[in-house]
Amino acid sequence: MPEIHVAIVGVGNSASALVQGVEYYKNAKENTNVPGLMHVNFGGYHVRDVKFVAAFDVNKKKIGKDLSEAIFTEPNCVAKFSEVPLLGVNVSPGPILDGVAEHMKETFNVYNDKEDKTVEVVDILKKSGAEILINYLPVGSHSATRFYAQAALDAGCAFINCIPEFIASDAFWSSKFEEKRLPIAGDDIKSQLGATILHRNLVRLCVDRGIIVDETYQLNLGGDTDFQNMTVEERLKTKRISKTEAVKSLVPYEVPTRIGPSDFVPFLGNKKICYLWLKGRKFGDRPLTISVKLEVEDSPNSAGVVIDVIRAVKLALDRKIAGPLISISSYAFKHPPLQVPDSLAKEWVEEFIQGKRER
Repeated sequence: MPEIHVAIVGVGNSASALVQGVEYYKNAKENTNVPGLMHVNFGGYHVRDVKFVAAFDVNKKKIGKDLSEAIFTEPNCVAKFSEVPLLGVNVSPGPILDGVAEHMKETFNVYNDKEDKTVEVVDILKKSGAEILINYLPVGSHSATRFYAQAALDAGCAFINCIPEFIASDAFWSSKFEEKRLPIAGDDIKSQLGATILHRNLVRLCVDRGIIVDETYQLNLGGDTDFQNMTVEERLKTKRISKTEAVKSLVPYEVPTRIGPSDFVPFLGNKKICYLWLKGRKFGDRPLTISVKLEVEDSPNSAGVVIDVIRAVKLALDRKIAGPLISISSYAFKHPPLQVPDSLAKEWVEEFIQGKRER
């Protein structure tokens, strides 16, 4: 099969886990089960078929470095689980816009935008041969996300939106990709087994077993730049919406719900700690409570999911399918164009791989 040429916006912890993951599983046997991947061979594409051809960031310590080196540059703190050889891809300076909050400029080592180092993003995408652009910008990057979505359109690239800015799930933007005959997947990537996917399944179990859910919350702690960025409430408005809708969409009645990041604890690094709590009523209106604590390394938790999404989007490109990809978006993202139970979304993806479902 041909290679899948991928460009990345935001060379942070998530990008580091993705690049490492492709290298780590490049020799995986096709008939084996790999943790975090639906299939080693996804519709004819192996993990090793993913090739990184361009990258953009605003950190002056990362700009100009080979991507293989930039993914391990501070403030990145994801665990190093794979050696990555030189990739021949230098990180380019992208526009800052609202991609960096005021309180994050020092942490992100942002270049001096007065020097106007910004490159022509569309030109680089075209010259690199990028087919897919992945958005890993910080939460709250409203204008910057739309800048890169438009750049993807102008360069003829498909778009994968891993953050909670609503692009694939927005009719205006999804129609723009449909008009350009390009696929889009999003929004807000789920983890392999993270707080939201666990919360969804607990709620779904209660609903399926006839438990009346009265209240529920999800509180998350972390120590990386993602959590530091979200200490400013205005940066995480869409994050709260995305995570809350992912859970509430499974309950056929209104439930008081509070979900979202609750604190930044620097010494946790890339570890994420989640507390889930659910209060409900079973037969005879007798009380029931569920309390769960989950600890994970945050960034590797979603990298395998993104590798599956990349290959699903490549299949859509091969099949000339345009607009929002419903099946993989419902399976892999918290705020997809269509919310369905995870088990059904998985069935849809399998049907999509087999060509039985268009999108």
